[in-house]
Amino acid sequence: METTKASRRPASPMHRAELEVRWVQGFSNRKLGFVNNKTICYPCGNYIIFINIETKERSVLRCKNGSVGAFAVNGNQGTIAYSDRQLKPTIYVYAFPKLTKQAKLKGHASLDYSLLAFSYTGSYLASYSAVPEFCLSIWDWSKKILLCSQSQPGVDVTAMSFNPMSWHQLCLHGGTSVTLWNIERSGNEHILKSKPVILPAQDGSTMHEQNTFFSCPNTQDPYFGPALPISAVAGLVGEEAETFKPKDDTQPTVHPTAHCWTPTSDLYMGSEEGYFLKIGADTFKAITVYQKLSPDAKAKRRTTFRSVSSSRKYEDYGRSEAQNVVLFAMALHKDGLYAAGNDGIVRCYQIKGTQFQTEDCLETEDPITNLIFSPDYTYLLVETEKGTLYVFNPNDNEDVIQFLDASKGQFLGADFIVPGSKHCVSVAESGEVHIWQTEDGACISKISLHTLATAMACSLSSDCVAVGTNGGCIFFIDVTDVMLPKVIHRVLLTQRPVQLLHYEQSGQFLITGTSDGYIFILNARPSSLFQVLGYIVLSHEIIDLTSLYDVEKDASEVIALLCPPDIKRARVEVFNLPLRIILDNEECISERGLLKDQVIRKRSYDLEFPLNSLVKRKDTTVYGYTSHAPFICKYHFASKVSWKDSPIMKSEKRVPSKQFGQAFLHLSPHGKWLASIAESGVLIIHDATSLDILARELCHSYHELGIRSLAFSLDGQFLLTSGLDGAIVLMKWKRISERKLKDAVDFGNYLLSNLSNYIFKENTFLSSMPEWAMISGGPLSSALFQSDSQIKFKRGSSVEIEEEDEYFLLTQEKRSEATWLDQKAEKAIKEETARFADKRKEVKQGIKKLRKKIQEMMYENAKAPAIEKLDQQEFNVDTEEQERQQIQSEKEVARVRKDIEMENLANAYLREILKEDCWNAMSVKGRSVRSFHILCEVQNYPMKERSPEELGFLQKILNLKKIEKADLKLRRDIVDFESHIPVTKEEGEKAEEGEKRDEEAIHALEGSLSSRFGADTSVLYPQMEMHTREEKINQIILLRDIIYNVKTAFNKEFDSVTRMKELEIARVKERNVRISEILNQLEIQEEIWEATLTDNESPDRDLKVLDSEIKVEKYLTPIQKAKEKIMARINYKRRLAAQGDNARERGLMDMMNGVLEVKKEDILKMEIPPPAFASKPDALWNEDEKKIYKEYEKKVKELNEEREKHRKILETELRKLQSSVQETTQTFDEIVNRLFEKKVKSEMVIYQEELKIINLLYSLLLDEELSTREAGLNHYLEKKRKEKTLTNDAVKSARTNVDNLREAYDTFVAEDKLMERGFRKEFSDVPSHYVDQLFKLYKRRPRAQKTKVVYDSTNPYGDRPGSAKAMQDAYTQLMKAIDEMDEFVNKPEGLDYIIWDRFCVSRRAKVESEQQIKQRALTLAEMQTFHQKRTEDDEKVRKEIDQIFTELNLLREMKMKFQLDLMVQFLFKQGQVEIDNSNLIPDFTDAILINRSIIEDLNNTIRAQGEKKVASMVESKDFRKGIFQLEWEHKKIQMQIDDLNQKARDIQKLNVTKDRQLFLTVLNYDSRMNHEVSVMEATLTFLDKVHKKNVQHREKLIMELEKQIDQKKAANYKLSKQIQEMLISVSERRQIFEASDSELLQQKIHKERYEDILQRQQLVDLAKAQAQELSILQAEVERLRMKTFPAFFDEQEY
Repeated sequence: METTKASRRPASPMHRAELEVRWVQGFSNRKLGFVNNKTICYPCGNYIIFINIETKERSVLRCKNGSVGAFAVNGNQGTIAYSDRQLKPTIYVYAFPKLTKQAKLKGHASLDYSLLAFSYTGSYLASYSAVPEFCLSIWDWSKKILLCSQSQPGVDVTAMSFNPMSWHQLCLHGGTSVTLWNIERSGNEHILKSKPVILPAQDGSTMHEQNTFFSCPNTQDPYFGPALPISAVAGLVGEEAETFKPKDDTQPTVHPTAHCWTPTSDLYMGSEEGYFLKIGADTFKAITVYQKLSPDAKAKRRTTFRSVSSSRKYEDYGRSEAQNVVLFAMALHKDGLYAAGNDGIVRCYQIKGTQFQTEDCLETEDPITNLIFSPDYTYLLVETEKGTLYVFNPNDNEDVIQFLDASKGQFLGADFIVPGSKHCVSVAESGEVHIWQTEDGACISKISLHTLATAMACSLSSDCVAVGTNGGCIFFIDVTDVMLPKVIHRVLLTQRPVQLLHYEQSGQFLITGTSDGYIFILNARPSSLFQVLGYIVLSHEIIDLTSLYDVEKDASEVIALLCPPDIKRARVEVFNLPLRIILDNEECISERGLLKDQVIRKRSYDLEFPLNSLVKRKDTTVYGYTSHAPFICKYHFASKVSWKDSPIMKSEKRVPSKQFGQAFLHLSPHGKWLASIAESGVLIIHDATSLDILARELCHSYHELGIRSLAFSLDGQFLLTSGLDGAIVLMKWKRISERKLKDAVDFGNYLLSNLSNYIFKENTFLSSMPEWAMISGGPLSSALFQSDSQIKFKRGSSVEIEEEDEYFLLTQEKRSEATWLDQKAEKAIKEETARFADKRKEVKQGIKKLRKKIQEMMYENAKAPAIEKLDQQEFNVDTEEQERQQIQSEKEVARVRKDIEMENLANAYLREILKEDCWNAMSVKGRSVRSFHILCEVQNYPMKERSPEELGFLQKILNLKKIEKADLKLRRDIVDFESHIPVTKEEGEKAEEGEKRDEEAIHALEGSLSSRFGADTSVLYPQMEMHTREEKINQIILLRDIIYNVKTAFNKEFDSVTRMKELEIARVKERNVRISEILNQLEIQEEIWEATLTDNESPDRDLKVLDSEIKVEKYLTPIQKAKEKIMARINYKRRLAAQGDNARERGLMDMMNGVLEVKKEDILKMEIPPPAFASKPDALWNEDEKKIYKEYEKKVKELNEEREKHRKILETELRKLQSSVQETTQTFDEIVNRLFEKKVKSEMVIYQEELKIINLLYSLLLDEELSTREAGLNHYLEKKRKEKTLTNDAVKSARTNVDNLREAYDTFVAEDKLMERGFRKEFSDVPSHYVDQLFKLYKRRPRAQKTKVVYDSTNPYGDRPGSAKAMQDAYTQLMKAIDEMDEFVNKPEGLDYIIWDRFCVSRRAKVESEQQIKQRALTLAEMQTFHQKRTEDDEKVRKEIDQIFTELNLLREMKMKFQLDLMVQFLFKQGQVEIDNSNLIPDFTDAILINRSIIEDLNNTIRAQGEKKVASMVESKDFRKGIFQLEWEHKKIQMQIDDLNQKARDIQKLNVTKDRQLFLTVLNYDSRMNHEVSVMEATLTFLDKVHKKNVQHREKLIMELEKQIDQKKAANYKLSKQIQEMLISVSERRQIFEASDSELLQQKIHKERYEDILQRQQLVDLAKAQAQELSILQAEVERLRMKTFPAFFDEQEY
């Protein structure tokens, strides 16, 4: 490790020169912090940069091993720590400001450290290593030792911090978890203990974590068995079983983003979901703290609020209060918690309980990622996501200091502004241009192009910077005024990105290379407005560009490096740029702007190796860096060589390079130094002649792909590099030979003198050029440069834009203006169009004439005879185009045909697979049989053939059952023979009845009726006796065989029914033929019912495709077409032959009308022709004719009668046939119905057997789950036993350490007491009065020196507990005080100096002994606490082991229970199940199985007893009925008696009032009462009038009172205003009075109050004394009174 000012190692012979780093600029957007109250530091590449926020002074600390990895700062102690990035990395600790190395820590990390953190007190450092260890380590960096470490594999941590109140506690959080770590110490032993924090769910609700390994309830289902943990159900054993959690039960938690400790050791935390969390130090659970919104929902802001946002203005009326802000940074202050996040606003949070309120303090444009207070809590450092740093005082109205404005993207390159000794410029990928001061690296100014930059270069002839962009533009920036740079011009060359920019050494040309192989030549002088002179097209993409200026020829030679992928070698294109290109540009370029070959004299060379970079010297020597191996090759180019016939050029010299990765070469301006930069980050300076290494410097990190660009100043004194690590490094020669440096300076001065005229002239023109108006992107630009975090965490947005989308927007920006190439092409096209306009018209007219002529020829050809006609192709003018289109169409047809064939092949393959699996593999194909007239369809059982393995296993089980059955029979015979007793006839009959009952109950015990359907159930195991796993498996195989047999038996019957239906269909068809004939004879139009087989009854039809099913035209191959033509011709000949003369058929037709036998039906159809005279009138007939006509009528009558008879016969036959068909089909339907019923019963039997199989499988599964659970508990028990062994050893070790330390402590205390007791003995030679004085001095101790600490009101953590350093400082102060006490001034008078010295030594030994005792007491207390915690851990593990044993015992009991408690299936008839069946599955928990005979006997007994009870109840009812009637009569008479007695008493007690007397005496009582009523009504009317008058009077009074009230209110309002003004004046006077003489007033008030309190206390004491005297006197008076007067007692008290 070294600094910029520290001395380096002496130069070796290989390094004759040396470079030093002058300054480093950049910001990597990584961790930063305050190293003291005024200085911040942050890592950047290989360097750590320190910046003073007041003076802006910078210093640099460099990591010699490459890039800086993890980084941490401790501002309280002024130390920094970082790790290097290499295999087995090292942690370095440095002290600021001297930057001296304090410690070098070597840990166990293999690859890298991801985090470092300092403790707030003490010399402790925490580190966290990434892959593969994931290890947390605690260091004491002052002692350079590792205290402890703990690994947590696979846990990524993004933030880590110590508790400011105690270094024993840390917080680590990653993207999904938060963990609190405690460091427990016992002497020199340290242990890390972790405690995960339970985070809320993503919706903010609190989650309750449960231990799924022990969370199974004790309740169990008698059917489904015990409720086991999910891990046992999943079959997991080991570590997976303890942590397994189903995906459905896993609820995603919030994602922590930032955390902050509180003085109470709690934690505040932000999350990506926008929740604000608080983590309790004792509960280890995060709760959500909600925002308490203001009544108007407007954001509050502080009086010191400031805004540094240019796009967002904070209105006076305020804006809505932000909610659910994603916090990225937190910092605690006395005023509250300062936090900021994705909205770019720093807020102060006031937290009370579970609610908080916010106040806005600072507003920025970008999201804020870090907030850090200075150690004195004066300044707050704000870091944005872009990399901008702000510093401000939250409690002051000072301006916000922006001392670092980093680029959003990486630096693209950097270069010097001519002459290079004052300023340099850098360009970032985001288009931001910074100008830096060469002397100290200060940023002078900045300008943004608002587009993606791809290349940059600085002009040698003016103070102008050219920047190439991704859209093919070149921006020219005027930097003559470095404080105010401006864009003065822009050139749009092409739509492709600009890849390379290069100014040649004369400063006249700007060479531009694009990604598509184009090289554009521009005039580099601003006075020419950067005219595009022309372009060159190369064959491949350009890798590198270099140039060489020839002063004598006044021309430049440009070399372009290509690497064609087909030859995998480097190709060099060389061309010249003479001055005439500028002077006579139109003659040097073509119409489209292409430079002519005779002007540039382009030539090519092929090299033997592919190269990355290439440079050329003035002596025609070319150096190239190979890409496949680290070599620098030297070539010598000839003047005129063509690459077509030239051989491959070999290198003259190859020098190996020690760099790795891609490397690039750069030549110094004077051409004597060759610099190579590579991805390794190392800069090597070679001697350009001998290629010896002059200097070597590690500038950038190889982890970030090393150095990206390099630039020499004109005088060669400065080198400027930039890298992808975000750093720009300026270096200067520290040690080099004067001659070499003088050559470089002289050449720079010479070149500058040659260009000075141009520079002055062009700079003058530059300064006069107006600023180019940049076109705003509108909504695109605003979305373009929006921050990533703002976009990522924006709520309610419909579209989310990420970095790729931003890049897409940049790269896909559409321009309305045309490029330079397009303009040239358009201009050339216009000129060509104007030049050849006449020729074009002639060609068009010729084409029209030719078309007309060809059409006439085609018309004549159509009229010509067939033999004279020409083919259509003869008239094709462009046969080649026709053939090309035909070939293309044929290819397309072939492609489509091939695709269709492949699709058909895939479908055919799928068809074969389905057919093989679902059809061919079935020994019994699935089909159905359907009834004729009703909707009844029965399907068979599709069955596969059983494999030989299944049959073999089945036979093995059957043989085993036969052996068991034979063995059981033999045992029974033996038992029956030994206990054979003669059986009587009655006992035999009873036995036969029992056997019948057993046969009836056998089906119920077997649980199915499969024996009735062709299955042998005798081979099955009894359901009550299956306990072992093998028996259950064998039973499952046997049950499957029974199901197979039941299905087979049903399929046989199904096949017979199917054959029956086929025969029946054949019979129906035969009868339908006859029915059809009869209907035809009867001439009846009636539909004949046809019986057919459906597709389900004949499934073979689905496998055959008929031609009638194909709806599209069939495709025929040419061979098939030819064959079809031949067959059509043969068929045509056959038809012609059949239509020829056939004598046999002709004779049969002539003789017998084409039939050999005449049927009766045909005879009856014949008509008798009437006589010929029938047409004449009857009067003209003769007798013979009349006879003939009578005979004709008779024959006609007879024929009609025969026809009618034949018709009735046919109708009868028709009815018989139809009824026969109906009967036979209905009979078949009944057979199908019976088959359907049997199918239902077969299904029932199959389901019964399958239910048995399911129960057996479930019992096997349950047994396996119980075994898995037992194995998991045993594994967990073994794990806990090992843990118990470790905790027991820890307890023993801690107890031993405590005992040893207590013994040592007791020894020290005893020795200390002995020292005090032996003082007088030690000074026995001293006089006694001196001994007393010395003993007093011996016991005296200096007072503790309380250092005056300025109370920091802004520090939220207050006075933190002391550390070992604080204790050491206190001990040092104590020793200093002892030294002061040892001075001779404190010596008693007359005491000898020797005795005083001896006394001082003794006292110092005593003080040191006391301090050691205190230290050991603290250590002993700490070790006792450690021992107590180890004991608690051991007890906890013991309880867990006991819990595991309890769980194991319960599990074994359950396992035994469920092995013996079998699931048995019974088959009962209706009425035999006497439990409640309200549920879908009946509950048989309390059910018992009883023999039916017992129930029947019991029912008979109950029935008899019930009849007896009913008879007795009827008799009792009748008797009670008479009793009730008598009781009712008695009650009725008694009530009448009571009623009469009551009436007599009422009459006796009736009072004779005045009204009753009037009623009895007055004759006209009714008229008297009417008169009184009228008088009362008149009185009421009068009272109503009086009441109304009173009401009106009261209303008038109320109105007057209301007026008075209003007057009083107005007066009160005026008085309240006066009171407010008086209160204001009183408060002002009070403040003035308090400010003027508040202390004296307070003292006076306190004195008066004190006197009042004393007076009141005296009066209270006096009152208490007088009250006590009065109580005594009252007691005495009472005693005397009791003596004087006699006492009377109440008798009731005794």
